[in-house]
Amino acid sequence: MWREMIAGFGGQVDFHGPADSHILDQIEQQLDQPLPTPLKQLLLESDGLDDEFGTEVIWSAQRILDDNQQFRTEASFRDLYMPFDDVLFFGDNGGGDQFAFVRNPQRNDVFVWDHETDSRNWVSGSLEDYLHRSIQAEGEDWYRA
Repeated sequence: MWREMIAGFGGQVDFHGPADSHILDQIEQQLDQPLPTPLKQLLLESDGLDDEFGTEVIWSAQRILDDNQQFRTEASFRDLYMPFDDVLFFGDNGGGDQFAFVRNPQRNDVFVWDHETDSRNWVSGSLEDYLHRSIQAEGEDWYRA
């Protein structure tokens, strides 16, 4: 389902093999949050998604787990940033900003975290819209108005 939909967006995209369901379970258990259903379904079809420039529009399941654990436990981040416990990072723009779902309260909206200002801004109302916009974008800052 996701592969066909994403292919219809145009743009060059690199798909991967399906994610290991064991890692998806680990994400939910270790981060103590359910994966958003659309993201979980996409990962079961392609364990990550890269655009034509090699930007990881969707990270692999293992990177989702590793990076989210790091952001939540890195002591130096506590002095620099607001807490990351209520977001689930899943992709980036290739320039440092990262995309996330808010998990408390659970939302299907996608937000961007600006690594320079620690701001968290709304990007799109769904994973599908996020993918459509990011894949068709020209440049890494496509989400800035």
